[in-house]
Amino acid sequence: MVTRLTTARPRGGRWPGVLAGLAILLIAAATLMMAGAGPAYRGELISLGEAFNLLRNGVYAAGAAVAVSIVTLLFSMLARRSRPALIATLVIVAAAALLYMPWQHWQRAQQVPAIHDITTDTQNPPAFEALADAREAAPNAVDYPGGATTQQQQAAYPDIKPLVLDEAPQTVLAAAQAEAEEAGWRIARITDNHIEATATTRWFGFEDDVVIRLTEIENGVQVDMRSASRLGASDVGTNAARIKQFLTALEARLE
Repeated sequence: MVTRLTTARPRGGRWPGVLAGLAILLIAAATLMMAGAGPAYRGELISLGEAFNLLRNGVYAAGAAVAVSIVTLLFSMLARRSRPALIATLVIVAAAALLYMPWQHWQRAQQVPAIHDITTDTQNPPAFEALADAREAAPNAVDYPGGATTQQQQAAYPDIKPLVLDEAPQTVLAAAQAEAEEAGWRIARITDNHIEATATTRWFGFEDDVVIRLTEIENGVQVDMRSASRLGASDVGTNAARIKQFLTALEARLE
């Protein structure tokens, strides 16, 4: 007499497990594409257009992971399968975390004007000299655009103004140099009243040029600053934020 041993088939069959596995693969692919787009462009492995395509496809993959996870949750609830449900929940949380940065970037882009050259002095902006050749080779212009750019800057960033300090010019210059070096900027030139440097963004390695100008006035020193992107029509508020952060930090350093 032969006794057959049979293994009970999981409720709901294999579909909850298969769908959970697919969700994991999709979120893994999304993570690789979105996290790798910037470093791949920065390392000159792909073009900027290809990097943006990677980002876009990563967003699509993350969205697909969420959709598959929702279906997995429904199957798991009907079949009373806890493990696939847990996996699906974790994938949804991971996708939300992954999509938060591009969503935040998109939100910020809707709130600021499509400009990329910001200065505290729109009438007589500090000029790029040492970095002029590098900017000539880049898509964006060397000279401050003025006109519509000025109007949009004043409307969007009314707090971008010169900083007046009751300090000796040499003291302010030394503090400004120290602050630029601490920020990790690549300094191109320093004179008695002028600093030029390049700031590189961490993820994509975009280069934004900065010029700081010191002017002696009756009450001390006026610090003017200009920050301009080499690439892109809109900086998504990056240059304005850089100027505000730098001038605030410079004032705090001198206090």
